[in-house]
Amino acid sequence: GFVVVVAFWVLLSLLGAIPFVLAEHPHMRVVDAVFETASGLTTTGATILSDLDALPKAILYYRAQLNLLGGMGIVVLAVALLPMLGVGGMQLYKAETPGPMKDEKLTPRITETAKNLWVIYFGLNIACALAFWAAGMSPFDAVCHSFSTLALGGFSTHDASIGYFHSLPIELISGMFTLIAAVNFALFFMAWRRRSLWLVFQDAEFQFFLVVIGGIVALTCAYLYFSGTFPLVDSLVHGFFQSLSIVTSNGHTSAGYSADWPFFVPLLLLLGSFFGGCVGSTCGGIKAVRFLLLYKQSVREIRLLIRPTAQIAVKLGDRPMQERVMQAVWGFYYLYIFCYCALSLALVATGLDLVTAFGSAAAGLNNMGVGLGDTASNFSPLSDIATVLMTMAMIVGRLEVFPVLLLFHPDFWKG
Repeated sequence: GFVVVVAFWVLLSLLGAIPFVLAEHPHMRVVDAVFETASGLTTTGATILSDLDALPKAILYYRAQLNLLGGMGIVVLAVALLPMLGVGGMQLYKAETPGPMKDEKLTPRITETAKNLWVIYFGLNIACALAFWAAGMSPFDAVCHSFSTLALGGFSTHDASIGYFHSLPIELISGMFTLIAAVNFALFFMAWRRRSLWLVFQDAEFQFFLVVIGGIVALTCAYLYFSGTFPLVDSLVHGFFQSLSIVTSNGHTSAGYSADWPFFVPLLLLLGSFFGGCVGSTCGGIKAVRFLLLYKQSVREIRLLIRPTAQIAVKLGDRPMQERVMQAVWGFYYLYIFCYCALSLALVATGLDLVTAFGSAAAGLNNMGVGLGDTASNFSPLSDIATVLMTMAMIVGRLEVFPVLLLFHPDFWKG
């Protein structure tokens, strides 16, 4: 199952690059076209292209469509089809579904699960497109930006991204649907099946996510206002939208985000992108539930220092977590940070400065798409080697490290 998952992403990134290579405008080199395609399918949103406003609408729509298809994972589509060919759908589902709660099922049949997730996903896309259109976007822009918003993909039809529209209502709409897209889609399905939205708010991970994202939004808004960057209302709207967009790995930006905003804000939000959103969503990063479990583990260790003989379980909601789960969370955390450091050093070795390298590594591995320094606006300054490294990082981040690294372990092939 893991082999098929990784092969799917690599193969689709190669095949999806063909339109970019064959198109007269832009006529992209193969390495750049594969980067652009992988960025779209992994919902990273990093782009090599510039002057998007002058590109043909067919290319702009194709990029948005890559975000749409990558949004819930190409494998989710395959899960509804491959079981008919005798391929283990559950193995694929467990490889693609993020987070430590892989064994929980929405329905007894994986095919039905995939269909239900897609119904919710497309329903939200339609609602988002209508909201953008009502707020003043053209129908084309509304559709393309709804695709990239719900996928948390970040591709736009304009170089200035959401900032092109200079519209606070559009930023509010984008922020709200970005928040929705960062929630576990399984919760939406459960809430719909039981006719109770309260189920979403009862989820421990979602509660933790709201606390963390609320703190980051508040800090960003306050800094923008007290630093004199924007007046109060603009600080609140820009801070709300931009915090959600970067932390959840969407990657849409306001006007002047990388050039005119105080450096503290992009740096804060880039670090926040490691947090990401909830498992089972379209976000990147380490995910909220892992940070929640790590936090509770840390609290337990402090309490054990005070009462060494106490029996204290780490709980997620009312459920105690097995030690195996906690070990897996710690292992993932350390491996993720190791991959980030290794990628950053590799990018420095290609000639990038520290700020650009560390920002680009976070943008790729977290599937966030917005860098710092030379790659703040787009990734065209990267060398071919750096472009290949970033392409690999986006796929590794999208599949959450383990499925890719498993392929390099000798015991995996022996089994």
